[in-house]
Amino acid sequence: MKIGLYFGSFNPVHIGHLIIANHIASNCDIQQVWFVVSPQNPFKHSSSLLNEYQRLHLVNLAIGDNTQLKASDIEFRLPKPSYTIDTLAHLKEKYPSHQFSIVMGSDSFQNLDKWKNADALKREYDFIIYQRPSFKIIIDPSVRASVVDAPLLEISATKIRELIKQKKSIQYLVPDMVRKEIESNNYYR
Repeated sequence: MKIGLYFGSFNPVHIGHLIIANHIASNCDIQQVWFVVSPQNPFKHSSSLLNEYQRLHLVNLAIGDNTQLKASDIEFRLPKPSYTIDTLAHLKEKYPSHQFSIVMGSDSFQNLDKWKNADALKREYDFIIYQRPSFKIIIDPSVRASVVDAPLLEISATKIRELIKQKKSIQYLVPDMVRKEIESNNYYR
């Protein structure tokens, strides 16, 4: 099975994430997009992160019954912080019949050289890159990458957390089930 791995904190997952994942699942040569919930991103401070199991639960609520999307807790059992190359090695061992591609925005792709073992990632994996405003995509010919024109919304998890702290509505920014779960548990307050 061909799997697109969409790595992120998803703190919280929002409509923008879902639109990108669904677009890629529906328009690229893959069968599923897995939301790989990262317990600790090496480039982000963990103090603002909701517990990884709560974030995973929110992703599962957001996905609902869409069989092209899946939430993955694979990094929960790996050393922290999470490095993509280590996660991919673990996934290849656990699912030898699957073929994995990395889904990322052009902003992350521009910073790929700062990642652990970036050369090995570029050599061994395919990339599915969606354009982000102000982040030009320049792809070295040796990298196997496809650029997807996915619909984008100007929504950020940071802005959603700020709205929650200010006791303002996040309706329509996140799926309704996610909004209800955040509100009933007082997440991000």
